[in-house]
Order: sequence, then structure tokens, then C-alpha cells
Amino acid sequence: MTGSDAAASHGESADDPGALTLDSGLRVVLGQGPATLLGKALGMSTVGDLLSHYPRRYARRGELTTLAALPLDEAVTVLAEVLSVTVKSPGSRQPGKRSPHRTEVIISDGRGMLSLTFFNQPWLSRTLRPGMRAMFSGKVTIFNKTRQLAHPDFEIVPGSDDPMDATISPEDAAEARLWADRPIPIYGATAAVTSWQIAKLIVKVLEKLGPVEDPIPERLRRERGLLEHRDALVRIHRPATDEEWNEARGTLRFTEAFVLQCVLVQQHTEHRALRTRARLPVPGGYLERFDAALPFALTVDQEITGAEILRDIALTAPMNRLVQGEVGSGKTVVALRAMLAVADSGGQAALLAPTEVLAGQHLRSITRILGPDLAAELMPTLLTGQLPVAERRKALLRTVSGQARIVIGTHALLSDTVGFFDLGLVVIDEQHRFGVDQREALRQKAELPPHVLVLTATPIPRTIAMTVFGDLDVSTIAMLPSGRPGIESFVVPLDEKPAWVVRVWQRVSEELALGRQCFVVCPAIAPKKLEQGEEIDFDATPMTTVEELNAELHRHPLLRSARIEPLHGAMSADEKDATMQAFAAGDIQVLVATTVIEVGVDVPNASVMVVMDAHRFGVSQLHQLRGRVGRGGVPGLCLLVTAAPTGSPARDRIEAVANTLDGFVLAQVDLEQRQEGDVLGRFQSGGQSSLRLLRVATDGDIIADARTAARELIGGDPEIRTIPALRAAVRRRLDDSERAALSKG
Repeated sequence: MTGSDAAASHGESADDPGALTLDSGLRVVLGQGPATLLGKALGMSTVGDLLSHYPRRYARRGELTTLAALPLDEAVTVLAEVLSVTVKSPGSRQPGKRSPHRTEVIISDGRGMLSLTFFNQPWLSRTLRPGMRAMFSGKVTIFNKTRQLAHPDFEIVPGSDDPMDATISPEDAAEARLWADRPIPIYGATAAVTSWQIAKLIVKVLEKLGPVEDPIPERLRRERGLLEHRDALVRIHRPATDEEWNEARGTLRFTEAFVLQCVLVQQHTEHRALRTRARLPVPGGYLERFDAALPFALTVDQEITGAEILRDIALTAPMNRLVQGEVGSGKTVVALRAMLAVADSGGQAALLAPTEVLAGQHLRSITRILGPDLAAELMPTLLTGQLPVAERRKALLRTVSGQARIVIGTHALLSDTVGFFDLGLVVIDEQHRFGVDQREALRQKAELPPHVLVLTATPIPRTIAMTVFGDLDVSTIAMLPSGRPGIESFVVPLDEKPAWVVRVWQRVSEELALGRQCFVVCPAIAPKKLEQGEEIDFDATPMTTVEELNAELHRHPLLRSARIEPLHGAMSADEKDATMQAFAAGDIQVLVATTVIEVGVDVPNASVMVVMDAHRFGVSQLHQLRGRVGRGGVPGLCLLVTAAPTGSPARDRIEAVANTLDGFVLAQVDLEQRQEGDVLGRFQSGGQSSLRLLRVATDGDIIADARTAARELIGGDPEIRTIPALRAAVRRRLDDSERAALSKG
């Protein structure tokens, strides 16, 4: 069946010369009011925007929704049966004041019940009657320990309360069954726009939608058995059967993957077409001398990744490579070797770190690894926002003159006052902490496009790498340096074993007695201050804070003689740096900190990581924190303290971290638990970039297939001139700000 045939079968006409296109404005077809409402509530402006707001799920007119699974404090839409309707007359609460009419409706899915409350609408008892089925939309709340929807919108399912006529004809009965079985699309809605309002507006748009050119090449569509694009849009929004919306969803899921991969492959192709200066190491140069003096052998993964980087920067096309590595896998050494190759060619390298603590750590570790001679020649220089004026002036002069071949800094590197003599390489550490515009500001400081190396200590599942970083070449360092003693991880379950917390501090004191050091991480700096009029939530689990735990540990009988200090983001740069240096030197035994120490901090003598309220951290955060210990010749111990009960998602997350040290396994666990949310969030451009149907946790094969097809197409048609509909789909999918973000990212 063609798209036009399908449209006709669903009651739409595709042949009207004045018909709508996907780029038509909503105001044209819906009018000012609904168009403005959709724009404000859901960010929609065109027909394409509205039609790409796909149903979240489907219900049937004879199907009842599971009420027990409804989330609290979220807008929901449910299909349920009315059990009872009670109108409570107004009474007098105070002299001269009367309480409002209250109509209470009880609905059921056959297993559970939900209370609905309406005020000053007594006529509802004539509209909603027991036995009716209706869709109800509102926010689930708790009142008097009972779940309820307060003042929900509703729409009665037509015919749901009509008694069956015994004389009904077989033809009418069959038609009624078809109507009853037709899936009802349920859309993601807001308090301002309900699911059925969206459905009605979509029907109105589909009735006037003209022919829609297919963004998928015809050969590709035939090979994969996909629907035509217009047909898929009609069937996903107005399916006659479950098979129709399932088939439509499959087509649109591949379309989404293909369009996104075309964007990423096209961007990668465009980037490789740029020209820059090749950077080659020289015989007897910095890199050769460094390698000769290196006191340890590189792992196989480090050697392979290093070779890939050296090959890239030896070309006149700018490198754009992501290096992902396990915690402690030696990414910094690999990046440093690239910096030295650039220095051999007379260029400079800039390393952008997300925090001042990490920038200072990088400076010290790079200076130490280089050794005194190379450090003196290359002059690694720190540039952060809180340097004293005299030191900052000296750092700026070294940078702009080219005297500093390696410049390490935070966001301060992006300042207009910072200039480089010959910026040849930009290294971005933990890139997800930087916005696109910030990264681009640093790249703009080079005369020619610099080579770019992105580092991440958060292992990335293959599907994320293809979807989010598809415009980068990816290298992986999975092997850890030999000789690492390993880390043992244990969950401390306060919900079942509250007394175990005593053993936590005993283990810490035992490690201190052996001359070792300990990190203790808390989710907050200080107790939350109540706003005026805010009530204390006595049911909420109190959060462990740095300030309170630091004071408590100073009083602890086993630790009162220990040297314990706090570290958190509210401290000045000088305070943080002094504290970290004192901890690295062994002058501090226990560091009570926030996640400011999550990445990059390297203290080989630290053997214990205690994470308080571990349920308040994500999988990757816990894995990163654990990686701060076991980095030297001392075995590591990680204690994950939590009040999360057995079987809860938070507890499952913590148990997963305790059960494996493999960051790539945990990255997949993290992805599956979190879903992917806004998987394009790395662009951080403010545009709407959420995936609609594609799920990177489960659609790896679709993404890989789409990527192969996109590479084949873009290889022969980089500008996508041969398929105007695909070019338009790319433009619709990514607004101008996202497109700019991709070109910078």
C-alpha cells in the first residue's frame, strides 16, 4: 500500500494542492491559540514538530490502566472505569464563610483504585456515572495518605456507558468491536496540554497534510522493508491495529537513526576536509627523549592509541579524536606524548580541565613525569581564574610568547586576555563538563584549526559512541598498568545492618595505622537551610554533609588524633590547592570531600574510599570515586554506605558497582538504568535534541545499520544534494544552534 493509499484508508487526503507540508507553521492550520499553546508547552512551531511528537504508548477503549504503577508528582493520563461519584454539599467552616462543593470520584482498573477530587462542579455527577470508562489526566499526589488526582481533565470514551442493544445487527456488532479494539494513542503531555488535546490537533493536521517526500532513499527503504514516510506518520498517530503502529514505529525509529547518523557522518567529513599544520616528532626531540626516560612500559592499549594519535596529527586534516579509558588506565601519559610531538614541531598544547583541583593535579603530575630537564625546557604553565595578579601576568606572557609549550588551565584559558603563539593541540579532559561554546572559544585561539583530543574517564557504550560521538574517531584504553594491587568493594547496608557503620570507621583507623590515607565523600557541603515558611520534611532521609561529618570524625574515639580536613567547592582556589597538596604529601590523613575529587586526583598512598549516602550518586560517579584509591602499591578498599533498601533501583545500582571493576560493564548498567534521557546532551546548545523513538540502550543494531548506510550515502554525496527530503529532515531535526554545536563539537 502506498502512502497515499494508506492516507485514504485512514480518512486523510494527500492530493489537496493547498495541503500542508512538514514545514508549514502550526498557526496556519490550528489558529493562533492552539499554536501558541503548543509552542509554550512543548516547543513546537511547525507541522513536522507536532507530527514527531509520537505517542508514548497506546490504550484500548476496553482496556483498563494499571493505577498502582502511576508515579507521584508527575502528569499522567489513565484509562479507567468510574466506580462511584459522591457530591459533598458545602458546609460552614467559619462564620460568613462556606466550604466549596466537593465531588469525589473513585476510579478503578479492576485491581486498584484512585480518588479524583473536583471542587465546585456538582454537575459532574450527571456527567460521570458508575460504569463509564474515561481518560483522566492530571498530577498524582498524596492526600490523607491516599493517592489522588486533584481536579483532573477527562474525556469520556464514547459509548462506554451505553447498554448493549440485544437487537444489534452482526455488522454493527463487528464495527463496534473494531472501534473498541482500535488503539488509543497516549501522548506525553503537560499541565497545559492534555494527551487527547494533542491527539485531536494531530488528527486535524493529518487531515490537511499533503504528500510527504521520503527522507530514506528508495533502495534503502525497499531493502529494509520500511513504510513510506507519510504512511508511517499516519499509522503511528491513527493506527487501526497494533500491527500498524508497531510497523510505523520501526520505520520511524530507523529514520531517526539514519537522519542523525547522516548529520554526524557529514560533520566528520566536513571536519576532515579542513586543513591545518601537520605535527611531526623529530629525531632526538622532546618525544623521543621522553620515551627513552620513561620508567615504565606502556600498555598495549596505550601504544595502539598513541600510534593512532601520532598518525592523525601527522596529517594536514585536523585530528578530532576521543580517548576513552578505564579509571587509572594512563590517558594522561598518552595525551602528554601527543603534546610533546606538537612541541617538537614548534607548537603549543593547551589542556582544559573542569576544576582547579584537577588542573593543579595535572600540572604536578605532568611536571613530575617530564622530569626536571624536559620540564624546564617545555615550561608547563598553570592558568586558572584565581591566580594572584603577578602569577597570572607571568603565565599570560609565557603563553602568548610561546615560551610555555604546555598550558594547563580551567575556564580561564577561554578568556579574551589569553593568547597563544602557535596553538597546535587542544586536549579536553572530561569533555562532558564543558559547553560547546567554551570548547570552541579555545579552538578559535589557533591561527589554523588545531588538532583536538578529547579525554573521558567515563567508559562509553558502543551505541553512545556511535550516537553521541559519531563525529569523532574513538580510541579505547581498557588495560590497566601492570602491578596495580586491585580494589575490593563492599556495600554497607544501613537499612538492614545499621551497626555496620561502626566497622567503617574501624577499617579507616586500621588503614591509618598502616600509614595509609583515606577519602570520605559526602553528597553535600552543609545542611540545607530552610527557606522562610518552608516546613521540615521529617520523612526525608537526612543527607550526610562535609561540615557535619568532618566535625563528627574529629570527635570519633578512633579518629580524634588523626589529621582530618575538608575539601569542597565553596573553598577558595588557594585553599583547595593547599589542601590537595597537603593530602598528596601525606600531611592530611583523612580528606572529607564532595565529588570535587571525582576525577584525576592521584594520591598513590590513599587506600580507602568511603562514600556516604552512596544511593545519591550515579553508577559512573561511584566508579570514578572508587578509582581514586588502589593507584599505587597499596591495595584499595571502597565502602559504599547506603540506606537504600534491598531491591530498590538505587540499591541495585550500588550492588552493580560493588560487583565489578569493569567500567565498560558499568557504563552499560548506567545507561540501562538511567535510560538515555537527552542523549544528545553533549551539545549543550539549548535546542531540543532528545531522541524521539530511538533508544541507545537497546537499538544498537539499528544505529550501526544506519551508520553504515549514512557513510555510504555521504561518501558519494557529502552535501546530500540528491535527496532533498533527507536534507530537509536533517535541518528539521537539528535547529541552527544544534547545527552550530555539532560543527564546534
